[in-house]
Amino acid sequence: PVRQGKLANYYQTLAKTPLLYSIDAEWGLAMRLDSTPRYPKQMTLGAIQNDSLIYLMGRQVARDCKRMGLHVNFAPVADVNNNPLNPVIGMRSFGDNKYKVAKKAYMYMQGMQDEHVMANGKHFPGHGNTDVDSHKDLPLIPRSLAQLDTLELYPFKQIINAGVKSVMVAHLEVPALDTASHVPTTLSRNTVTNLLKNKLMFTGLVVTDALGMQGVTKYFPAGEADLRAFEAGNDILLFSQDVPIAIGKIKNAIDSGRIPVAALELSVKKILGAKYDAGLST
Repeated sequence: PVRQGKLANYYQTLAKTPLLYSIDAEWGLAMRLDSTPRYPKQMTLGAIQNDSLIYLMGRQVARDCKRMGLHVNFAPVADVNNNPLNPVIGMRSFGDNKYKVAKKAYMYMQGMQDEHVMANGKHFPGHGNTDVDSHKDLPLIPRSLAQLDTLELYPFKQIINAGVKSVMVAHLEVPALDTASHVPTTLSRNTVTNLLKNKLMFTGLVVTDALGMQGVTKYFPAGEADLRAFEAGNDILLFSQDVPIAIGKIKNAIDSGRIPVAALELSVKKILGAKYDAGLST
């Protein structure tokens, strides 16, 4: 953590515009950094009765993040754990009851955001009902839109209405949302823009899951995945496999009129707003 803190400070001195730092710290900094506090995983939190403890944990996780110069924590997981064969969610979920998942995700989110660390609801539209790890392949979820709306989307709708400031979109093949074969939800405009932004009226930052995962790279090469993700409506492209190629492809798409420049301006304004809220305005 000392080395990490020094690097964070060093990189900030190099940046003309202050950097917004994020971490995947679902159970605290110890998920990524040794010698730091480790909190219970979400399945354990799903078993406790007093949800106010989750709120207090969220506040403390946020304080730990701020000491490291971190502004965004990619938590809580709002997936309903409704497939016992799921190889990647499991203990990272609060459980299989959508009401409990929504309530506990809200408490964790609110605790962090009350300490001015941005929370992130993931993995939209719901990674719980899969038997494939999207780090290794593209999971298929053959559920109807009505089924998704009844179960998987419920916790996301609750935390969106409660003011979660960012949402992460998963790499999932969901024919009910996009009929194109092997197109992950991260690259699907119907999922990101039509469902998340328009129907659920989410106005915060939309972040892709890591673009280096096999759930996207298996079917889309470096750069093309970034372009399709931005075109779908994502604001932040996480873990790009080739930043220069991605920038070139997106710039060409804007110059050619394929993507309106207003889309870029809106994402930039949202990111600058997040930096301002994080105290990075001076």
